Amino acid sequence: LMRLGEGDTEVGDAERIDRIALLEQVKAAAAGAQAAEVVQFGLSQVEAQQRADVHPRLIGRGIADQVALACQLSPTGGSQRLTLARALWFDLPATFAALRRGQISEWVATLVSRETAHLDAATRRTVDADLALRDLATMSPRRAAAAARSLAYLADPVAAVARARIEEKARRVTVRPAPDSMAILTAYLPAAQGIAAWAALSREADSCLAAGDPRTRGQVMADALVTRVTGQAGASDLNVEIGLLLPIETLTGDTDDRPAELRDYGPIPAPLARRLLHDTRGSLFLRRLFTAPGGQIIGADDRRRRFPGALARLIAHRDQRCRDPFCDAPIRHLDHITRHTDGGPTNYSNGRGVCARGNYTREMPGWHLKLLDDGLRGQPHAVAVTTPTGHVYTSQAPQPP
Repeated sequence: LMRLGEGDTEVGDAERIDRIALLEQVKAAAAGAQAAEVVQFGLSQVEAQQRADVHPRLIGRGIADQVALACQLSPTGGSQRLTLARALWFDLPATFAALRRGQISEWVATLVSRETAHLDAATRRTVDADLALRDLATMSPRRAAAAARSLAYLADPVAAVARARIEEKARRVTVRPAPDSMAILTAYLPAAQGIAAWAALSREADSCLAAGDPRTRGQVMADALVTRVTGQAGASDLNVEIGLLLPIETLTGDTDDRPAELRDYGPIPAPLARRLLHDTRGSLFLRRLFTAPGGQIIGADDRRRRFPGALARLIAHRDQRCRDPFCDAPIRHLDHITRHTDGGPTNYSNGRGVCARGNYTREMPGWHLKLLDDGLRGQPHAVAVTTPTGHVYTSQAPQPP
């Protein structure tokens, strides 16, 4: 396997297709083997936490986080990986067997798990067996999900309705970066509400296009979404607060093209940042964070338990997102690297921005943090995270411009 893809020009295309198919099967089988290891690790960690006299309410905390670090995933991704592994191991043996044989992809196994998650264990195993009889290995992901959903509904219609009511409480809106200085705004809504929102935007597009609007249908719908949500007259008239984590010349001059950092998004080209400031007719707030000659941000010491406002904003702008390795969640807590109860100061170097989950997880037995670089000497602020198994992962703050 290691020699495949090294430029063997003597192989015909038919054999290359066979190799591609084989490698896809290997990927699926590896995912199955990994799932088995995840389950056994989880069981062992629960036993270890019980021996450590962890409070019953906290048993299990930190397990998915360790899986996430090993897989280079966010903590949420680790939880999803652990949930899938447990579902396959305990409740979906036929689907798990097909995955381990390389007959289905990990994505198909994930869809089957999701569509049956609301069922009790016995009913779920029945649906799993029925799905295997329908030759799951020949189905596309979409067909596999539809088949699992149909069988799950037939097995327990009441549970399906109850699940829909529960999911309605999980409605939410999320945003994530996209290439080329764009963003993807997603709304997770009950079906009827989602269709109604889409229909309203579609009618707006029909009206504008009929009146000769030069924009495309997609552009009209996107602009209408922004204006209706924000209440602005135009989609580009944003109320802007810029957190400057860069030399001020980038925004005031045309010759400095170092990128700007847009909070909760990331780097954007300097000309776009200047255009955002110059073209908007909305309210504009400019928050400057000064940097030392070497590029590092400067903070001040404080003995209080909580990080004060200016220092809190400084750390949040430095870290931008959760500082746990591979986690990209928004910052919710400011954590002391050396705990305040252990004498750790409330200052720039000893603080890090993390999500709520990351802050709670480091309080579990066996988790340790160590400051590697204070971020005041021209190098990024760096922290080492040691897990209960002794594995060490390094987290660095983004390098300031």
